[in-house]
Amino acid sequence: MELRTLYPPIEPYESGLLDVGDGNQIYWEACGNPDGKPVVMLHGGPGAGCGPEHRQQWDPQAYRIVLFDQRNCGRSRPHASDPAVSLENNTTWTLVADMELLREHLGIDRWQVFGGSWGSALSLAYAQTHPDRVTELVLRGIFTLRPFELYWFYQEGASLLYPDLWEKYLEPIPEDDRDDLISAYAERLASADADVRVTAAKAWTQWEAGTIRLRPDEKAIEEAGEADSAVAFARIENHYFVNEGFFEDEQLIANVDKIRHIPAVIVQGRYDVCTPPATAWDLHRAWPEAEFHMVDDAGHAFTEPGITHHLIEATDRFAKG
Repeated sequence: MELRTLYPPIEPYESGLLDVGDGNQIYWEACGNPDGKPVVMLHGGPGAGCGPEHRQQWDPQAYRIVLFDQRNCGRSRPHASDPAVSLENNTTWTLVADMELLREHLGIDRWQVFGGSWGSALSLAYAQTHPDRVTELVLRGIFTLRPFELYWFYQEGASLLYPDLWEKYLEPIPEDDRDDLISAYAERLASADADVRVTAAKAWTQWEAGTIRLRPDEKAIEEAGEADSAVAFARIENHYFVNEGFFEDEQLIANVDKIRHIPAVIVQGRYDVCTPPATAWDLHRAWPEAEFHMVDDAGHAFTEPGITHHLIEATDRFAKG
């Protein structure tokens, strides 16, 4: 079988900053066909922002491709790299509200919702809140921020598979403060000392960058250590994780009935260390109507060949619907 690959690079035909309240502006862009089928892509993290490759997951002749940087990251303003920027109004539910403001701003009635990693959680939260606005769901690397998912990656679990990288993740935290690493990092990411803050942010971000692919990408790991983006990414992620995503217990899987009727595709890498496949399997068991693909030779990243293949197959098929 010949694997599908990303579409060629494209540039936005339109972009802007949208005022969403609380002193926030979110960056958005539209690519592809202005008269095409609308789709919105939800990036990961939270706090990662969108990149050029994200635009390439749809046929640009068929889709009106909308991407946006969620609050306080990427090209949105104010940026969380500034320690004076409060994250109090950055929650799952303010992001869901931001999406509705963006949809209305762009004059879109209904759109396909596409998200990976944290973006899969936000996709589920949005669809369960506004099911009448969603034509299809395409989800990858399922993450629902349940306590065991966070414990696995940030306390103990993934550490057993990557002991060399784990040592670097532990370095900013004294041995007697390692019983709750998410909280220990929260304290350092909020430090008034820029060196403490940046050192913690780089260790947090590069731990994720080092484990995200089946075969590590040294260039991506190095780029993840850029100070401003690392601080914003780590601050926002940690803020969400301390608050368990602002979800009730098991909320996203428990509320599948609200979206059961929406055509959906779920794609999961079997060797995904960041968002372990047990969560995707739990979602699949709760929602057997959704098409499910476990990719046997993939990790977490959307650029893993098998994951890309199933995502492009899904978006091509839904383009005709």
